Order: sequence, then C-alpha cells, then structure tokens
Amino acid sequence: MPLPSRPIALVLALLLLLCLLTGSPALAADLLGRVVGLADGDTITLLTAERRQVRIRLGEIDTPESRQPYGTRAQQALSELVFGKDVHVVVQDTDRYGRTVGRVYAGPVDVNAEMVRQGAAWVYRQYSRDPELLRIEAEAKANRRGLWALPEAERVPPWEWRAAARGGSASQAAETPSAPPPRSVPQTGSGFTCGSKQYCREMTSCAEARFYLQQCGLSRLDGDRDGVPCESICR
Repeated sequence: MPLPSRPIALVLALLLLLCLLTGSPALAADLLGRVVGLADGDTITLLTAERRQVRIRLGEIDTPESRQPYGTRAQQALSELVFGKDVHVVVQDTDRYGRTVGRVYAGPVDVNAEMVRQGAAWVYRQYSRDPELLRIEAEAKANRRGLWALPEAERVPPWEWRAAARGGSASQAAETPSAPPPRSVPQTGSGFTCGSKQYCREMTSCAEARFYLQQCGLSRLDGDRDGVPCESICR
C-alpha cells in the first residue's frame, strides 16, 4: 500500500534538512554568465542572464597577490582565459567575504587547472580536494613555467605572504612581495602593456582604454557595464 501524502512530505522535508546540514553536493548550484571584471588573479565578476553580478573566487587555487612577484602576470593570464567570455561555474562554497567559490569553465577549459598549468597559480593546499591539481602543479614546476621560473626566494606562497603581512612581520616573507612586479609583455600589435594605470584620466587614447579593459581586466573603466570604457574618450 502506498504511503500517505503527509508522511512522504515529511520524509522529503527531513532529507532536505539533512542535505542542508551536511552540505550535500547534491545541492551544489551551477552559475552561467559572462565575465565582466577581474579583481586579481583568482577573483572574477560574473554577469548572469538576469543581469545579476556575482563575485566568484576560483576554488582550490591561490595566485600571487598584486604586490608579489608575478601578481600582475597572474591577473593577465586569468584575463586572457576568461575576460569577456561566457563561463560555467560549478559552485563549491561561499567564503568569509561572501564570494561564491567554485570551479570555472570557459568552454572545455578548466580555468582553475589551466592557471596552475601555466604556472600562474599555486594549489591552495588548505582547501584543495583535487589531487590532479597537485600533479599539474608539479609538472609546471618541473618545466619552470610562470612563477616557477622566478628565483626560489621570490616564490612565497600567497597564503604565507598574507599571514606575514597581517602580522606586520619584518621577515623576508613579508619583504619579498614588496618588490615591484615584473613588467607585462605588450599585447602583440598594440604596443600597450598592463601597467600601473587605474583610471580613465590616465588613458592616452580610446585604444589604450579598451586594451586595459579587455586585456588587463580593469573593469572600473566601464562603470555602466556596457562594454565601452572611458566614454569621455570612447564616444
């Protein structure tokens, strides 16, 4: 004899509550949208079809901070992989800053893994659950890709750099990241580089403004999110 409707509803409610309490992957959500901004080498802004902006922190990896060696290049590498593209985010968690944490895919490309493969990111040991990322990192290190080509003294894991900075330590770990990051390689044919410019008033032309928006991920240049930067010079 089939169960009455009320017991079935009760069982379903209890299962749902159990999933919520245990963080069941069955409830993990996916996000789809276009990348319209980058904060650094591992944080992007996603614009969904509902015109909602979501801050996404790439899970299981950590990139050099902007003041660390290779910090600017890591952001440029992420920009080349995702900026202006439609991506699929497999949500893993929400961090203490309210950012959605997840695995990002641009078409068939696993962006989190690709950043590690290029030597633009470390595997975040404390949070990584994917042993394949460690294998990819070991391969990047063996081939001296990206940050692994830097002198060993400059290869400070970003989580150690942040911890030293928070503690106000005068140790080498805190001092090393203060060195200016290496210059970015100019975009072929443009003559521009991702450098220290941050505002429209610093742009010399619309072409340079578009380069900073599209190649460097400087989303602040497009305040109304219409894809046109610095509208005072890009009319």
